[in-house]
Amino acid sequence: MEEDKSDAMEESCPELDAIYADMELMKERFAKLLLGEDMSGGGKGVSSAVALSNAITNLAASVFGEISRLEPMPPDGKARWRKEIDWLLSVTDHIVEFVPSKQNTNGIIMEIMVTRQRSDVHVNIPALKKLDVMLMECLDNFKGQNEFTYVSKDDAESKSKSKKREEDKWWLPTPKVPPTGLSEVTRKWLQFQKDSVNQVLKAAMAMNAHILTEMEIPESYIEGLPKNGRASLGDSIYKNITVDHFDPDYFLSAMDLSSEHKIVDLKNRIEASVVIWRRKMTNKDGKSGWGSGVSLEKREQFEDRAETILLILKHRYPGLAQSALDISKIEHNRDVGHAILESYSRILESLAHKVMSRIEDVMHADNLAQNPSGDAKRNPLKDAALRASGKFPNAKEELEKLNHSDAPTSMTLSDFMGWTLDQEKESREELSNGNDSDPSLAKQTSATNSKKLSYLEKLDTLSGRSPTTRQ
Repeated sequence: MEEDKSDAMEESCPELDAIYADMELMKERFAKLLLGEDMSGGGKGVSSAVALSNAITNLAASVFGEISRLEPMPPDGKARWRKEIDWLLSVTDHIVEFVPSKQNTNGIIMEIMVTRQRSDVHVNIPALKKLDVMLMECLDNFKGQNEFTYVSKDDAESKSKSKKREEDKWWLPTPKVPPTGLSEVTRKWLQFQKDSVNQVLKAAMAMNAHILTEMEIPESYIEGLPKNGRASLGDSIYKNITVDHFDPDYFLSAMDLSSEHKIVDLKNRIEASVVIWRRKMTNKDGKSGWGSGVSLEKREQFEDRAETILLILKHRYPGLAQSALDISKIEHNRDVGHAILESYSRILESLAHKVMSRIEDVMHADNLAQNPSGDAKRNPLKDAALRASGKFPNAKEELEKLNHSDAPTSMTLSDFMGWTLDQEKESREELSNGNDSDPSLAKQTSATNSKKLSYLEKLDTLSGRSPTTRQ
């Protein structure tokens, strides 16, 4: 009996060692957070909100990295992500608010105040976790696919193609597809995966944008603003935004958006002008005004135009760096709940954008294989602008669409092949049962089955509309 007990203890030791190791690691992580990342104890650390934001950002960067290939995450990396992100998100269990409640004490009903998780955290954390799971499932779907591979940048074939892909990041491996391109089923499945990731991207970007708008504008940012909106924008931009007949598309076509730096600079100028104009309209700014000839209605109109441009830029170019206003808000934020929601949604947005870019790399290689004489150059900024359509997404609307979408969000290539074959079989059976005797009915049946097969149509209701690669 003693030998059996000792054997059982020896068998359980590895599990206990793992638990103890996790406890020590958790202590280390939270000690660093409590000290504001200043392990010297000198009191020079950042606030708890900034420390948590940095911890989530750094964890994602170390686990996911660049995501250079379409493949499942390594099991140890996925386990680490699940474990450590749960540790950091556990802080939200203690972000509470007081709400009225009734209590029955000896037959006497009394109204008391009780605590519950803050409403914004209670709603958004489960939604972000769902987006997280969907993204991991999309990566898992690429397990076992063998129609496309990757070659390193040092490979001779890759070097011959690198000249045609000057805009791409040089350190990423080059996708390689069959000489005739991908099969039709794989091509459709790849598009399905792209649409699924796009759902996650839109929802994450909408949530992140909403959270950033909820954060207060730091005084340090306000103090560094020019004296008026015209000084922030410059004469040329100011003139284009204050014309009598304003067209946002025409305005953007007149701007130089050839590089990420220029787009971010335009965002910084417009965001600064919006802040200035709002403060002037609410009489919070003691600096020189617009001039006596500008009415309040005109000021509101110009502010609306500027905000429209900002929304279009966020939508068309989801991979941009953070603006100066966003960085200032994050650095000076003291709300722990906002810090966690902002950083979690930001890294999911960044991750979804990377996965979508890798999918587009494979689709680009497939297009080259089908049209070798075609133009092989790519402009990532132009690609992002072309695939954007509709208005900027609303976080609540996007999550509701995800919940009610009929299209599956996780499907391997073999699942997709079986799904399409099943639909074709159903179509043939219905036609053989007499539907083909009625041409109109046969046509209707064919249209119905094509809708079942078309993941693009199922996701059409999600088409629409984002800080980015901000890690």
